Amino acid sequence: MRKLEVRFTRSPKNALPVGTLADDRGRVYFEYAPEFLTTGLNLSPFRLPFETMLFEHSDRDFGPLPGLFDDSLPDGWGLLLMDRYFRKIGLRLDTVSPLDRLSWLGTRTMGALTYFPPQAGEDVDASVFDLHDLARHSREILTGQAVDILPQLLKAGGSPGGARPKVLIGYQPATGKVVSGEEDLPEGFEHWIVKFATKQDADDAGPIEYAYSLMARSIGIDMPPTRLFETAEGDRFFGVKRFDRDGNRRFHVHTFGNLIQADFRIPSSDYGDLLKVASILTRNQRDVLRAFRRMVFNVLVHNRDDHVKNFAFILDDATGDWSITPAYDLSFTAGPGGEHSMTLAGEGRNPGREHILRLAEQAGVSTREANRVIETVQICVDRWSEFAAQAGVSGAGVRLVRDSFSSLGKVSGSSVE
Repeated sequence: MRKLEVRFTRSPKNALPVGTLADDRGRVYFEYAPEFLTTGLNLSPFRLPFETMLFEHSDRDFGPLPGLFDDSLPDGWGLLLMDRYFRKIGLRLDTVSPLDRLSWLGTRTMGALTYFPPQAGEDVDASVFDLHDLARHSREILTGQAVDILPQLLKAGGSPGGARPKVLIGYQPATGKVVSGEEDLPEGFEHWIVKFATKQDADDAGPIEYAYSLMARSIGIDMPPTRLFETAEGDRFFGVKRFDRDGNRRFHVHTFGNLIQADFRIPSSDYGDLLKVASILTRNQRDVLRAFRRMVFNVLVHNRDDHVKNFAFILDDATGDWSITPAYDLSFTAGPGGEHSMTLAGEGRNPGREHILRLAEQAGVSTREANRVIETVQICVDRWSEFAAQAGVSGAGVRLVRDSFSSLGKVSGSSVE
């Protein structure tokens, strides 16, 4: 039987034992530590019992781990790097268990959960990062080439989720210096994520996502600080400050998909589910409105990669209260088969005002307020060219994105009926 101790790590010197995670011949169990139960910090309220009991994870259709711990594992890019590394050191992937992966990550996880004992990874000199070289090598890894840079990319990009190549960096605003950011940072540095483009992305994917962040912020969508990281070679990479870190203080973040244990790879959820969970978990109608506003934004700006792991909630470990996280992964994207990954009142291909208003009614959002949100977002989206110019999006990129935008029409008589 393989066992890991799970810890709730607020900072390097402040960690609490959460419980024990075990794997016995493919059957996964978890038990909370009695002392952690006294904190009242229910880390996964919907699917993991917060009580003294040995819990067996039986929802294997979702995945091999409970959603709480699956959030510690990477998706897409990070998983690709991890698998390449395991092959490089001679391991067969069918012998690598989910607990092996968590142990390999150890303290280099997103969020506040860490795993002990950690496995030692390959030591690399990552004191200063060259983003241009990392981007170039990331494209080589995506095409299957073996490169010496793999350990450095893995060290920086092994834990972030999502399919696009990305790295965790430490960024020093005062000097512009960039260092590896997968673990704790020196004073004066901030935790950021930098994304690279793939061959399938638009040539100026970085500037487009930056323009989307400016557009979203202008209508009151809560966004972390964002910027473009430029290199001497002329690259412009989208960067976003991490909201699971404040200095080296860590916060517990749980994605919506893993909170309800819905596989993000299978488009089976609806925005109605998100709004309902936001209401139950946060007990705050303002968080419901925040989720509602993002839904409207995604419809109007053709962000159809709006799957269940692209929404998340963050825990205030001082009060035990949950809130929806700042928005992330907002950009021009096509969903599965050209549809939204999450439907709106059952409609994925051409959601309209009627679907949005139906969801508003279910979520306790008045028709007047829902129409006000729609009109506010529509006015902002009509300024796309302005935000695109600020971000340096090419003319071709401006047209490509603008031609994909939706319109929900005007409310007859008044914009706030």
